[in-house]
Amino acid sequence: MMIHDHTDPQPAGVLLDHAEVIRRSCSSLPALDLACGIGRNGIYLARQGMKVVFADISFDRLNVLHHAVRDLSDRVLICRVDMEKDGLDVFKPGTFGAVLVFRYLHRPLIPFIKDLLAPGGILVYETFTVDQPKFGKPTNPDFLLNPGELEGWFGSWEVLHRFEGVQEHPRQAVANIVCRKPE
Repeated sequence: MMIHDHTDPQPAGVLLDHAEVIRRSCSSLPALDLACGIGRNGIYLARQGMKVVFADISFDRLNVLHHAVRDLSDRVLICRVDMEKDGLDVFKPGTFGAVLVFRYLHRPLIPFIKDLLAPGGILVYETFTVDQPKFGKPTNPDFLLNPGELEGWFGSWEVLHRFEGVQEHPRQAVANIVCRKPE
């Protein structure tokens, strides 16, 4: 597998739009970039001065990430975690001020993701919906959200932002939510 080292990949728009509320939520606790890949979203937060824990299964992607954050070593922690096999028990409940999940869906982890956030913590979650096969991969329904599914998991939380539909550049079918865990 070839991994391209993008020196400054652009973070997701929903993250940029809500960076200030994430920063406030992470004033004393780190953010978790879950299934981080090469870390584009967490790197953005770390460059804004926040402490960030990166978690992924891929040695190759974590190696790329390690090189990208050498200058941020005082605020980053990189963890190799097989979330689908081992779950998220490596992290204590209430540990994070924010959790970021992008382009990743493993439904059994949703209760663990909820538990990882401290009361008042911010969740930013974005992944593909069942309409995505019209535009490309992924096509496996196990990795695609059903209509209203994402909001249904977190609808009782304070929803700061939600979207479900087709985004342009690149054209893809996604759902995203930014919400605050109840105090």
